[in-house]
Amino acid sequence: MVTLLAATSCLATPFKVMTGRFALTHTPREVRDWFGYVEEPDFPPRANIAPSQPIAVVHADFSARHFTLMRWGFIPAFIKDTAGYPLLINIRSETVQEKPSFRNAFARRRCLVPADGFYQWQKQGRTKRPYLLRRPGGGLMALAAIWETWSGYDGSEIDTVGLLTTDASGTLAALGDRSPVLIEADAVALWLDPLTKPGEAAALLRPPAADRLELAPDAPDLGRGL
Repeated sequence: MVTLLAATSCLATPFKVMTGRFALTHTPREVRDWFGYVEEPDFPPRANIAPSQPIAVVHADFSARHFTLMRWGFIPAFIKDTAGYPLLINIRSETVQEKPSFRNAFARRRCLVPADGFYQWQKQGRTKRPYLLRRPGGGLMALAAIWETWSGYDGSEIDTVGLLTTDASGTLAALGDRSPVLIEADAVALWLDPLTKPGEAAALLRPPAADRLELAPDAPDLGRGL
């Protein structure tokens, strides 16, 4: 097990902090118990979850929390044709309240993405090596996100989701300039509550504390990375 503090001295080249892959290998029962949604879904463990794939998302209405599979790649509702539209897997938290593409979703459709950890790549010569950043001891984490339902010309609908990012700070800043936003357990209810005002939710968009993450000693082969 390598902590971030120790790891920064041994990484030759800082890697770009961009949440482009993550893992969720806890059992469906463990995830349900942690997040408290009403459904009882059965889903396989995945150590390499990639953009455009269906991912587990936890959201809430006025009576309960829910589990839904959504496409990782946010599409604003007003987009008519997705041809050529970029795959928005990460959304900057600094501007999420201002940009028309995200403003309504942030006010009304905040959600969480369950994960064991997220991957970053370090450039080593002509290749990139993946590193898994996780909770100390390997516990679950809740990644802040927003979701939107996109409707096509043919009447089809797709639930889409994008992860929120913020400036990296502390030890993470030595690895790259961005970090996903982690919502701590005591703030989950506030974040998901549809009655929470956008300003109150925005106050939760902080970089994770250095002691809340560690580098796992090993990571699976994810190919060449992003």
